Amino acid sequence: MRVILMTGKGGVGKTSVAAATGLRCAELGYRTLVLSTDPAHSLADSFDMELGHEAKQIRPNLWGAELDALMELEGNWGSVKRYITQVLQARGLDGVQAEELAILPGMDEIFGLVRMKRHYDEGDYEVLIIDSAPTGTALRLLSLPEVGGWYMRRFYKPFQNISVALRPFVEPIFKPIAGFSLPDKEVMDAPYEFYEQIEALEKVLSDNTQTSVRLVTNPEKMVIKESLRAHAYLSLYNVATDMVVANRIIPDEVQDPFFQRWKENQKQYRQEIHDNFHPLPVKEVPLFSEEMCGMEALERLKNTLYQDEDPTQVYYKENTIRVVQEKNQYSLELYLPGIPKNQVQLSKNGDELSIRIGNHRRNLVLPQALAALQPAGAKMEDDYLKIRFTDGVRS
Repeated sequence: MRVILMTGKGGVGKTSVAAATGLRCAELGYRTLVLSTDPAHSLADSFDMELGHEAKQIRPNLWGAELDALMELEGNWGSVKRYITQVLQARGLDGVQAEELAILPGMDEIFGLVRMKRHYDEGDYEVLIIDSAPTGTALRLLSLPEVGGWYMRRFYKPFQNISVALRPFVEPIFKPIAGFSLPDKEVMDAPYEFYEQIEALEKVLSDNTQTSVRLVTNPEKMVIKESLRAHAYLSLYNVATDMVVANRIIPDEVQDPFFQRWKENQKQYRQEIHDNFHPLPVKEVPLFSEEMCGMEALERLKNTLYQDEDPTQVYYKENTIRVVQEKNQYSLELYLPGIPKNQVQLSKNGDELSIRIGNHRRNLVLPQALAALQPAGAKMEDDYLKIRFTDGVRS
């Protein structure tokens, strides 16, 4: 299955680009699903038709759906939700409050991952296009497999085994005092099974022959900066970006003096987009004279974007992480375009390397060749952060 994630700062037009990409893929004969995981759904507005949680056919070879996080939660997390509700009610909260608090923050992002994994496993579609949440939320979503894995391996699995073993002995004493039962095996198994699904999906997300992110941006200073940060962070999570879409460029035929300053600024920012994202291909899309709502408008956008091209192609393959051996030394190279070295913080604990840029952190499990070594310096070269490792004896 080909997986294409469309993301960008809120309001840049990523939903329209996702919908138009879906139209082109269906036109070429691919069974295509466009799935919105953005909490503020607008995919139905883009297609100008009602869409729900389950996939609905829009035209031959094309389906659309908008993720309902509550429905996903009930199907994948129902036993845990009911147990948390029971605990909260025993502590004095009424039914409605307990139900609401049982839905943990960020669950909608997690269930976006689960829905992706389910479609991948079922194999009903050849192309899955994700109309993702705005970049900040989408990047947290991409980090979930690694962050969740760190906690699951170190804390949850040992606790799960102890809890299941002790429950028959402790329950008769615990329940009369606390007013609620200890979690049973179904409740304890659910989070780990959930984590295993997410961990399996990570392999799909990091396979750049199957999965690509396409960044949608506008020729505006703040939007470009966020897009550049997003590109670097995606590389940090080993998720490949294969194209940038520069959207809403004022056409040359617009001669109204009111737009002259806008056009001058856009000329500068358009060049910045091409320069800063090089060597990624950049597709430019004009500001249309009408909203991108309905099939007629989406057809125009589709033709502008792709013409005779196949959107499922991988437009650019970048090796975002690589291990290089030179003589008796190893270096780990991370593709982090546009990030100064002084913004990168490194630390190593056991076989894991922690890489922090701003508020984003990745716990990278090191290859065996590097696990026993220590970081001995880093430098930025050709957009790669090159981290040198030694055994502490050689320099």
